[in-house]
Amino acid sequence: MAKRKKVKKKAKRIATFGMLSIILVITICLTLFSVIIEIVDKYQEKNQLSTELIALQEQEKELETDVKKLEDPEYLARYAREKYFYSKDGELILRIPEE
Repeated sequence: MAKRKKVKKKAKRIATFGMLSIILVITICLTLFSVIIEIVDKYQEKNQLSTELIALQEQEKELETDVKKLEDPEYLARYAREKYFYSKDGELILRIPEE
């Protein structure tokens, strides 16, 4: 009988250790899974932000070009005449509708 109690006690220890091991493995797997999902999300966000950065750099180049153009008095005068219908003395502005 004493031997049977020892076997049952040993089986309980093994079962308890097994359950704790399974719980530990599941916890580690869930944590790993959540970290992987977070890494994938950050990678996608990085790609999106890289695309936005490229677009903003192109826009910055266009704006720098516009600033350089606006520093030229002749371009500025022509731009004001076209955009705001500003005219020279004796000049008549006619607006032609676009089709």
